[in-house]
Amino acid sequence: MKKIPLFSLLLAASAAFAADAPRKLAFERNDDSVWVANLDGTGPRKIAAGVDPDISPDGTKLAFNTEDNGPKRLIAVADLSTGKVTLFKDVPSDNSFGPVWAPDGSKLLFYILIDHNWDIGLANADGAGFRILKKAASDSHSFFSACWMPDGRSLYCQDLENIYQIGLDGAVITQWPLQKLFPGGDMDSNVRFDISPDSRTLLVELNTEAVPERKGWDGPAPSIWAMDLSTQATRKLTPQFWWEPCWLTADEFLCISQTAREKRPSIYRLSLDGKTRTLLIKNANLPSVSK
Repeated sequence: MKKIPLFSLLLAASAAFAADAPRKLAFERNDDSVWVANLDGTGPRKIAAGVDPDISPDGTKLAFNTEDNGPKRLIAVADLSTGKVTLFKDVPSDNSFGPVWAPDGSKLLFYILIDHNWDIGLANADGAGFRILKKAASDSHSFFSACWMPDGRSLYCQDLENIYQIGLDGAVITQWPLQKLFPGGDMDSNVRFDISPDSRTLLVELNTEAVPERKGWDGPAPSIWAMDLSTQATRKLTPQFWWEPCWLTADEFLCISQTAREKRPSIYRLSLDGKTRTLLIKNANLPSVSK
């Protein structure tokens, strides 16, 4: 019988374990802390002080940015097994936020303030190799809501007036005027996009209808829409006061909602057909999930 080297067996076992690893859910609390839990919301664990969490595709690392009230706002990555936190200090700004993992976990894109505009920056998972992926337009339009295509070759984003598909060289592949896709719709720098695993549907957080009177609510009321990337057809998935969508499966997504009686939003699991809504974690927002 042919003997297989022990090292090869260990590699195979490690790969099998990674493939079978349970998916994890990351989120933010209102006290500026980032957390990780099981996909069903059980076993929540505080990871660090910070905001804007995004869990890596393999569920082993958590990217976030440091608190907004400090002298600097930096991108950070926490190793979930050791607790070690790496700060991205070798970037040309003291103000960066909103990290988003590449589909293969090798890189992070994030927003970085340079010359009074928000550019989209790109760096390796350890903070090295920084470069500007997309500079803000000369008319001071900055880019927000960035999310990766599943193949990692391009991303989608918006500048408050248009939705773009952009290549990793910064070139615009496709551009749609927001009002053509969503007549009467409105976006701000905080709205969230996410692309389905099959690359066909873009989830869009949108401010649209008149805001109903609600005590303690400031600003427009968001809802979640789906955009077919091949036909540009759009449809509304939720009523008002549902936002921050994040794909979970081909026909389910996570988002947050807050009723008029609640002081904080909570994370829900929704089906695309609207028939199923499941509360996962109360008093939490900005969900992201491992693959």
